[in-house]
Amino acid sequence: MNYAKKPDPVDVVIVGAGASGATAAKVLSEAGLKVVGLDRGPWLKPEKDYSGDEIKFVNRNFLWPDPKLKPRTVREDANSKAEIFPFSPLPQLVGGGTVHWAGWVPRPMPSDFKQKSIHGTVAGTSLEDWPFTYDDLEPYLTKVEWEFGVTGLDNADRNIPPRSKPYPSKPLPPTKYGKRFYEACNKMGINGFPIPHAMVSHAHKGRNPSNWTGFWNQYGDPTTTRSNAATTFIPEALATGNYELRPECYVVRVTTDKAGKAKGVVYIDENGCEVEQEANIVVLGLGAIESTRLLLNSKSPKFPDGLANSSGQLGKNATFHEYLFAVGLFDNAIDDSLDGFAGNYISGGSMDFYESDEKRGHIGGCIISTSQVCHPINWNFPGRPLWGQAAKDADRDFYRYAMKIGLILHDMPVESNMVDLDPDVVDAWGSPVARITHKPHPNDIHMGKWQVDKNMEILDAAGARKTIPVYLERSTGNTCHQHGTARMGHNPDTSVLNQYCEAHDVPGLYVVDGSGFPTALGVNPTLTIMAVAWRASEYIAEVHAKGRKAKKPAYA
Repeated sequence: MNYAKKPDPVDVVIVGAGASGATAAKVLSEAGLKVVGLDRGPWLKPEKDYSGDEIKFVNRNFLWPDPKLKPRTVREDANSKAEIFPFSPLPQLVGGGTVHWAGWVPRPMPSDFKQKSIHGTVAGTSLEDWPFTYDDLEPYLTKVEWEFGVTGLDNADRNIPPRSKPYPSKPLPPTKYGKRFYEACNKMGINGFPIPHAMVSHAHKGRNPSNWTGFWNQYGDPTTTRSNAATTFIPEALATGNYELRPECYVVRVTTDKAGKAKGVVYIDENGCEVEQEANIVVLGLGAIESTRLLLNSKSPKFPDGLANSSGQLGKNATFHEYLFAVGLFDNAIDDSLDGFAGNYISGGSMDFYESDEKRGHIGGCIISTSQVCHPINWNFPGRPLWGQAAKDADRDFYRYAMKIGLILHDMPVESNMVDLDPDVVDAWGSPVARITHKPHPNDIHMGKWQVDKNMEILDAAGARKTIPVYLERSTGNTCHQHGTARMGHNPDTSVLNQYCEAHDVPGLYVVDGSGFPTALGVNPTLTIMAVAWRASEYIAEVHAKGRKAKKPAYA
């Protein structure tokens, strides 16, 4: 191994430049702290690297981790053999998952923060309340929305909790399938509304809308229409002169001093040299899988079970959502085409099924949303022919005459659903890879079944000639939503992080991605992740970096 010259220490080193790491970079550098940001992937340029090339982005994994270089394994339970599988992959590059995302950013609900108080002890789950409330987080949700220029229609969602400011951008116009959804909702008495999106619908902070297209998910946007961390928070951090971004740097471990305080990180730079970067504060924002993997790989004689794992909870209680849906097929000889490629990937949605209703036979609920059926080459539905003339006929008859209504499954935390290190598989750099153990809780299966069936009813009301359900049968990791592996809490015996995302047992170490979520949400998590990261970063700048400490709460 070659060793590079040791750089000067800084106030903060942030590992990861995606949604949470970029948020931290902006807040901390604007507060005057000297910050170094490290990201494992490249720093791509939208106008040069991004396009609507389906083969490049969907089939050739341009944005996704190479499974041969960066594998991940998965199994259903501790008695099963883990197999290599791209479970819940996230793009590893500057901007992270916000580069490829569809960009729907609904807010969480107040109930998300007190699931244990609402439901009590539920067999087989590890439900806990969050160490703060919706009201505590609301100002930070607003900050992110206004920085990103989020589109939305004020008061359209009758279930929405209080807001301190309106949406900064007007909603996107409804698509053809969105109009079908709204018509069906009106017939059924369901409150449909435009899903808030992380994109601009008018000029905002030097950005202009120019690319309203149905091909968002898995593609990089070559324009400034869709908001992402690489085109918002990262440039703002760099503009302060306090932030240095180092792409293509693979962090292999977090270091601590003799007292057990975070000291910095060791990484492999783009030339293959090992570098140690010291800092007063270490912030991780790699996502719940990779942050946990890094902490477990950072074990030492002082921390033999991995860093920040004195509770034994690191890696446990993992939640990942599942994207489930129902497909509606229309008749091309009778119905108007839906032209899903025009407008936007996600259109209308509803939060009417979010809160618990005992008549459904499960606790919790989730957002639903309508969309087109994705890419013209790779689109699929159960029963669709995959080759030959039959496949061509299906494309011709149905692609422009199909829509789906999907859901973000609010899955239950289960202690045995976890991330640890695979004992047999290493990545191309020789480090043990993440092993995911995950099996759906019965409540997940019941919720998914009930909601998919309800979505088929809506499609029927929308005029679909045939509806096709896609139920939850096993964990597929088909979203990039990762939470819970280093849950926040007041008690260090039962949680990994405190309410400001600092590790209980490693002073100066913060994990600001979804790892800290005590429970999953029933909405896409990225808005909440960025708000939590902003709140934690504000605490670092205004309290920790000034040598002060927050008042410790009494343990429950």
